[in-house]
Amino acid sequence: MADVLRYNTTLTTLHLSYNKISHIGAQHLADALRHNRTLTTLHLENNQIEQIGVQYLVDELRQNTVIFIFYLSTVCLCLPLFIQTLMTLNLESNRIGPVAVQHLADALRHNTTLTTLDLGFNLIQDIGAEHLADALRYNMTLTALDLYNNSIGPVGMQHLADALRHNITITTLNLSRNCSADLGAQYLADALRHNETITTLNLSCNSIEIVGAEHLAASLRYNKTLTTLDLWSNRIGPVGAQYLADALQHNTTLTTLGLRNNTIGPIGVQHLSDALRHNKTLTKLGLSSNRIDHVGAHHLADALRHNTVILILSLSTAHLYLHFFM
Repeated sequence: MADVLRYNTTLTTLHLSYNKISHIGAQHLADALRHNRTLTTLHLENNQIEQIGVQYLVDELRQNTVIFIFYLSTVCLCLPLFIQTLMTLNLESNRIGPVAVQHLADALRHNTTLTTLDLGFNLIQDIGAEHLADALRYNMTLTALDLYNNSIGPVGMQHLADALRHNITITTLNLSRNCSADLGAQYLADALRHNETITTLNLSCNSIEIVGAEHLAASLRYNKTLTTLDLWSNRIGPVGAQYLADALQHNTTLTTLGLRNNTIGPIGVQHLSDALRHNKTLTKLGLSSNRIDHVGAHHLADALRHNTVILILSLSTAHLYLHFFM
């Protein structure tokens, strides 16, 4: 394969994932890339090239513009320093911890091409979040950052929130399935008052309760850019729903609000329904698994006479009359 690459002038994408390629195979590929000038994307995820093989490829990347796409182990994290054409890097589910993230964060300070970084389902924790936050103060190209399920608590959220006050490029941030709690939500809510670029924020499954919902709702009164806020599987309850409903009466930019599985109940739904009578921008509202029963369904039905919002519900037969108004 490497011999073919030396002379081929048409191939642009090559998939070699799951092939048990060792550092020896990586050396041959690296040698071939010295001569090849057309390959732009090379998939080598889930092989066995290890540190030695990575070094061969890194040496070649100093001279070649090929885009490498890996599901990388920690030994490979030095690659982004040299891959100045890479735009998307997916490192999901690789047991990446704070030390490895520090190396990646150092690379992000200087990288000028990466726009999407997926670090979901790793072991970043608060320390790793701090390293990434420091990088975000300097990086001017990253637009989407996925940090779901990384055991990031309030301290890590504070570091990220501080960075977001200064970062002007991140538009999509996924922090779902972490440990934000109310305090972390407060830090992020304060950042949203000043941030003018984030359009999508996912804080689902973060143990956010009434106080966190109150702070997020307050930020929605000032924020003019956020269009999607996902809070499914938290514990905001009917009072938290009331805070958000009050904010919706003033907010004119949010189009999608996810509140699935938040124990909102019929009282919370009544507050949201009242807000829908006045809000003209929300187009999607997720309320499944909230025990709204027939009383809540009736409130929503009345609100839908005046609003065109798309409700996402797990409807029982008691709620089917909603369809008459949608």
